Amino acid sequence: MNTTTPLETIDLTKFSAKQLKEALNKVDAKKDNDRQAYKELVEQAVPKAIFTLCTASEMISNAKTQAFQLFEDVLKLKADAFGIKEKQQSHTFSCEGGEITIGYRVTDGWDDTVSAGIAKVEKYISSLITNESTAALVDIVFNLLKKDAKGNLKGSRVLELQKLTKKIDDVEFTDGVNIISESYKPIRSVWYIEASLIAEDGTRTPIPLSASSVDFSKGYKFEFYNESVKP
Repeated sequence: MNTTTPLETIDLTKFSAKQLKEALNKVDAKKDNDRQAYKELVEQAVPKAIFTLCTASEMISNAKTQAFQLFEDVLKLKADAFGIKEKQQSHTFSCEGGEITIGYRVTDGWDDTVSAGIAKVEKYISSLITNESTAALVDIVFNLLKKDAKGNLKGSRVLELQKLTKKIDDVEFTDGVNIISESYKPIRSVWYIEASLIAEDGTRTPIPLSASSVDFSKGYKFEFYNESVKP
């Protein structure tokens, strides 16, 4: 509990200039000590947290590696048993009490010719604006050509453009779309693993495998933001 007397309730005329100066010096000294203590605490806390998190990261890495090794053997046996080696993006395995999916994610990528294809499509499609109907079509195409925050097209939108080539029977438009589709160079990004527990009633409970999704240890609550913080 804060028992400090509010400054506005103190009659400063009862104190000499020397006493006031000494009081202010004590306040300043305490402030300096608190700030130094804060810096020292940070210096102690950061290395401890980094060590703990590095240890946890290594444990997750080892667990992920062991899981992939297990299922690599499973997939090899499956290929031998069924006479075909499947190379799809993900594989899902399940048993009575759980389910695991392993696979890799794909990031859209394009070579430098994509800009030429986009320019060609935009040039043709802009020439179509003659009325409200064609203006709506132009908006649709331009939305498909919109880039994301990283400046890339989305691969799924190219499929929509390819469908439009069948409706818009134009050599220039089709050529532009073909340039875009041929410039598509998807990149395999990360290998992932997802796991869920399956209850008797069929309810699935995902097993959190990242620091963001996992909860705190039982009994701990980070309540700093629930407290009133005064400047």
